[in-house]
Amino acid sequence: MISETNLPCELYPQFTTVQYSLQPTPDPNNPSAPPQLPPVFVFVLDTCMIEEEFGFVKLAMKQALGLLPEHALVGFVSYGTQAHVHELGFSDISKVYVFRAAGFPKGMQNGYSNSGINRFVLPASDCEFTLNSMLDELQTDQWPVQLGNRVSRCTGVALSVASGLLGACTPGTGARIIALVGGPCTEGPGTIVSKDLSEPVRSHKDLDKDAAPYFRKAVRFYDSLAKQLVNQGHVLDLLHLHLIRFVGVAEMKVAVERTCGLVVLAESFGHSVFKGSFRCMFKDGEQSLGLCFNGMLEVNCSKDIKIQGVIGPFTSLEKTGTNVSDTSIGEGNTTKWKMCGLNRSTCLSVLFDILATERPNDPGAANSQLYLQFLTSYQDPQGKTMLRVTTVTRRWVESAVGKEVGLNSLNLCLG
Repeated sequence: MISETNLPCELYPQFTTVQYSLQPTPDPNNPSAPPQLPPVFVFVLDTCMIEEEFGFVKLAMKQALGLLPEHALVGFVSYGTQAHVHELGFSDISKVYVFRAAGFPKGMQNGYSNSGINRFVLPASDCEFTLNSMLDELQTDQWPVQLGNRVSRCTGVALSVASGLLGACTPGTGARIIALVGGPCTEGPGTIVSKDLSEPVRSHKDLDKDAAPYFRKAVRFYDSLAKQLVNQGHVLDLLHLHLIRFVGVAEMKVAVERTCGLVVLAESFGHSVFKGSFRCMFKDGEQSLGLCFNGMLEVNCSKDIKIQGVIGPFTSLEKTGTNVSDTSIGEGNTTKWKMCGLNRSTCLSVLFDILATERPNDPGAANSQLYLQFLTSYQDPQGKTMLRVTTVTRRWVESAVGKEVGLNSLNLCLG
């Protein structure tokens, strides 16, 4: 009971940050569905590798499955010449849905409903044995490769299929697409080089000279994929093999950056750097990354402060208001941003514009007060929706005096 001696923590000035656990709201379009699903992890595995590396990456996936929370949902897509969506909810025989690289998989969101979610994504505790058995039986891509040609690798199609699957089965729920890539895309959307080995993979000089024939088209594809992932609140993580093989990070980075994904570069999937980085994504404790999902940031401030924008892995939600500055820096023209993924090391800068206001000339007069408020909502690894509110209030001061108790226009960039 609130009284003069028993006040809520929000009313104590020293408690600048308060975190709330929010009750999930049921979906009005599907009342029978659970109000909040746990986080989803969809593994997208490249099968166009040499046997040794393929064995390493399958072993890493098995270890990751053992580290996932039991309630976390898991899906699996493999690809080579074609993309394969593995149905985990049918353990009697292995059922796979095949997507050709030649055709862009449109309309996947209309193909499935939430009622079919158990066919493709299951709790880790229920599908670990089935998925481990699939990995044991899974072979490298068996399609023949003509002499003098590269293997057919449809990375773009596989990522698009994974994104569409998540959008259809788990809308509004935090999810990560974990892409384990062994080489450049040579087939379908997102292609960065032709199959002909006589044509070299584009170099940095080619990008500088605008002499990479596939670059712009691939960037447009991954830009559209990024928009889809942001709308769904899902993250793309890229873990790839061999820097010298140019798997297409320059083309794919827009989708990784805008969804706040992770990039791991490794000489081998059996290298200690890769194995250690991969484990950190899933394990608990102080050494974990503390991955969270489907976040949003909203900033409120005093009327004499205008928000110019945010610098960081965020996307504008285009929420305008009186506190939006005419000068845009980074992701601007809004007071609210989407961050599909965040972790303990996520960093951002919020930039403000100070309006010129009349200050009292009387030295004894109290300066006017200002406030800044940051509202961060996200889904934690257990699937709970959290809201963290940080509110700071200060008084305006002149630049030459009182910096320890006030705020001036030179330190309004918050990291």
